[in-house]
Amino acid sequence: MGSFWENNYVQTAGYYSVTVLCIVVFLFIFEVVTKYNNWEEIKKGNVAVAMATGGKIFGIANIFRHSILHHDGLFVMLGWGMFGFLLLLTGYFIFEFLTPKFKIDEEIEQGNPAVGLISMVISIGLSFVIGAGIY
Repeated sequence: MGSFWENNYVQTAGYYSVTVLCIVVFLFIFEVVTKYNNWEEIKKGNVAVAMATGGKIFGIANIFRHSILHHDGLFVMLGWGMFGFLLLLTGYFIFEFLTPKFKIDEEIEQGNPAVGLISMVISIGLSFVIGAGIY
């Protein structure tokens, strides 16, 4: 049975499955901390929410990419991915805190594409920084 778990196809399927599950869970957590409903806003055509959500998805996936590249075991990869997500979530709160002139969530909910774009770029950029620290 040991050779089954060492098969590259099985490992890839395992990493993929865990990463997709984590993306779903982490997006739910982002849904809880934002003041708007991501999927309802996207359904309405809110491009700002779509960009911000897309940046979060890319950011989470990129963190897990780095975690997979640098770790052999599924549980170690998962641990680093979760740690990276917590750092990404912290970055979201810092972004909200550092913009006292307006509320990020309100601007994104209102469809402000400039705020949606900068939110997306921050998520993507931070994911590369977080990923670089994973070893």
